[in-house]
Amino acid sequence: MGLMWWIREGGKAQNEWQKVTLSGTTMGTTYSVKYLMEQPQDFQPSIDSLLNDFNQCLSTYIPDSEISQFNKGVLHKFQRPYFYEMLTQSKTIYQKTHGAFDPTVMPLVAAWGFGAEATDLPSDKKVESILSAVGFENVFFDELAVCKVHQAAQLDFSAIAKGYAVDLVMQYLQQQDLNNIFVEIGGEISAVGVNELGKPWAIYIEKPEEQGREIQALVTLDDIAVATSGNYRNFYIKDGKKYAHTISPHTGYPVQHSLLSVSVFAKSCAKADAYATAFMVLGLEQALQITKADQELEAYFIYQKEDGQLASTATKGLLNAITE
Repeated sequence: MGLMWWIREGGKAQNEWQKVTLSGTTMGTTYSVKYLMEQPQDFQPSIDSLLNDFNQCLSTYIPDSEISQFNKGVLHKFQRPYFYEMLTQSKTIYQKTHGAFDPTVMPLVAAWGFGAEATDLPSDKKVESILSAVGFENVFFDELAVCKVHQAAQLDFSAIAKGYAVDLVMQYLQQQDLNNIFVEIGGEISAVGVNELGKPWAIYIEKPEEQGREIQALVTLDDIAVATSGNYRNFYIKDGKKYAHTISPHTGYPVQHSLLSVSVFAKSCAKADAYATAFMVLGLEQALQITKADQELEAYFIYQKEDGQLASTATKGLLNAITE
């Protein structure tokens, strides 16, 4: 789930560089790219071409994409580098989060009605059956191909793909000798350098509320990526009960705990994206333990106290970057 944000802008420019702003659609959402140049150039055609190629590899909504071919078959030989890279990064984070981040959770997500097609709620027996196909041990891959160990296994990188696409766009723009860049896809963000005011890029994070848009905190982005996950808007109600869109790969059921939203900060937006999902599965206490063990991760948590009031906490590395 993407970060709910606004860019903080305004004031007078402190240099003569010009800001180029690009926007478009991709991956079922929107993107925004901003960068500074002395002589502005339009890199949108190249960015769109990159994102289209990326989608043709990893979009589960494109019937003939590489990942769709794998999900419908048994063995798939890679045609682009993205698939192998996503498997490699995902497996590492899967291991470090003890399976909380798991791209093989796709059949469970579909069973609970958060996939491409609506469905009735699954029975306990069906959940148990689906769980047998969930887990990285059910797929095998090397640099050339990926194959199914369990015939019902399926992959969906939606919890890391937007972040990885942000990294790819950022990498492309840096290869064009740009140093001041802001990239956002579906709310996942990476920023380097400064904005047109000569200051680090900054965003506002929303309060985790189902209705309305109120500011929770201001965050300064100093050569960092950020991704947010939360259940406060992506859910549905059936027979009077709310079902969150975050499905636990451990239990097979939607998560239920006090953590409402988490924003994860890392050098890689793909890493931030994946850990944000994992933390929503694990809850506040386990997520804090993981951030303490990984010096490359910082996180900002919004949770609900026992009395129903909202509260927040941040890792030490963010204390100077966040203003509430």
